[in-house]
This record gives sequence, C-alpha cells and structure tokens, in this order.
Amino acid sequence: MTTTTPSPPATLGSRVRTWGGRTVTAAGGGLLLGVLTNLAQGWLPGAWNQIANSGAIWSTVAFAAGALLYRRGSLTQAAIGGLGAETGLVVGYYGYAEFGRGGMGNPFWPLIWLGMALAAGPLFGVAGHWWRHGRDVRRRVIGLAAFAGLFGMEGIAYSWNLHYAPQAWACLAVFALAPLLMARTHKERALTLGAAVPCALLAYAVIELPLQMLST
Repeated sequence: MTTTTPSPPATLGSRVRTWGGRTVTAAGGGLLLGVLTNLAQGWLPGAWNQIANSGAIWSTVAFAAGALLYRRGSLTQAAIGGLGAETGLVVGYYGYAEFGRGGMGNPFWPLIWLGMALAAGPLFGVAGHWWRHGRDVRRRVIGLAAFAGLFGMEGIAYSWNLHYAPQAWACLAVFALAPLLMARTHKERALTLGAAVPCALLAYAVIELPLQMLST
C-alpha cells in the first residue's frame, strides 16, 4: 500500500516571490505594449491611428492582467497588477516617444495619462478578476460591464466629438460583443449589456468630458 505525502503549504517567501513575479510580468507586458501602441500610431492609416492611443485599449491590458495573472490571488494583488500594467503602458508609450521619436513634447499630457493610469489600472485589474474569478453573478456582471462600457465611451467620443464613423462602429461593436461572447450564461449576457450602457455614459462624463475641457 502506498501513501502520498501532501505537499507542504507555500511559505510566505514563495508567495511573495510569486506575487512579485506576476506584478513584474504585468508591468513588463504593459511597458512593451506601450512601445507597440506608439509604433502602431505610425502603422495604422488615417484616423485609425487614434485606436492605438485609446484609453479603452490601454485599460484592456489591466483587465487582462487581473483576469489571467491572479487566479488564486486577492483583489489587492489584482489591483496592483492592473496598476503595474497600466503605468507600464504610459511609461513605454512616452518613453519611446522621448527616446525613439525625438521627444514627447509638453509633459502635461504624460502626467495626465499617468494620473489616469493610477486610477484605471487598479480599477480594471479588479474588474478583470471579478469577471474571470468572481463567485457570484453580480461581480462578474459588474466587472464585464465596466470593461464593455469603456468601448461604449470610445464609441460615443468617436461619433459625437470626432465624427469618425468607422472607428465609432468598431468600438460599439466591441461594446456589444464583449458581453455576448465573454459572459457565461444568457442571463449574465442580458444583465451585462444592460449595465454596460450606464457604465459607458458614466465613463464619458468622468473621462471624456474633462479631457475635452483640457484640450480646449
């Protein structure tokens, strides 16, 4: 008769190393994608280059970090991972602009985006964790609705402010498809679509309107 020996519980040091490794992964991934989004502005034709400099696209990285890197981690860890991913994006984007494109110009906008990253990173890190690992319907719906709402916000901005119809339709398509494809049940899909509408309007009021005022 053979017996199996249970594996010893993870020590505090190993847990800290695992957590730190995931945070470094999130920040490093954000840094690399920040450089790529800067490059993509030169690759994408015409007004489509605005997509690379999109707050919704950037926050997707924080959402993915919270969803994929912290399966057994806490919400605090997911928030820190999202923060690392989002700040990495800002540093990568403007770092490449400074050293690869001959200067990032006025530091005002990098500071604005960094301030937004400090808020959006933890928020969407938690949203991603809630969507992927939430045990109750309410958290899964809120997390996914917040994510979809970002693309709804972008769709409104492209349509109402910039009058870029193709880009607006692309963002609104993601706004509708994310709940339909990423929710688990028909009930969650309906609830998420319903919750995503006020999320989009709230994001537009909180993010886009102040940015317009700063731009004028």
